[in-house]
Amino acid sequence: DAMGYIVESLSDGEEVVTLFHVHWVSYLWPMFYSTLTLGLLFPFALYEILSLRFMEQGLTNKRVIFKRGIISRRTDEMKLRSIETVEIEQGVFGRLLDYGTVVVTGRGISDVVLKNVDDPMLVKRRIESVSNPVD
Repeated sequence: DAMGYIVESLSDGEEVVTLFHVHWVSYLWPMFYSTLTLGLLFPFALYEILSLRFMEQGLTNKRVIFKRGIISRRTDEMKLRSIETVEIEQGVFGRLLDYGTVVVTGRGISDVVLKNVDDPMLVKRRIESVSNPVD
């Protein structure tokens, strides 16, 4: 299930607002490197593709969540009330193809980094609209 961890970890009264998807270009690099090396790097490419497939990035009405891991699991989460800034990092290709990294910074805690998300400006707006609702 693509939302496994996020749905399983919901607290009372918490709801999924949206899931953020990895841009399709993220899948090109592992396939490109495997092809370039005549399949010698296929196991590494397969691992990278599976890592992307099992990654979860989402927003609830209480937190921003980034989960990674195929068998093991590592999560970065931030409560919405702790968010100070939401920043976008985009290179030239990111601007042209509309993908990038969204960095969520909070007070006294580690950043939550959402890598290679599709439409990073929309991701930023969604996080800010939930974390700083207009009264």
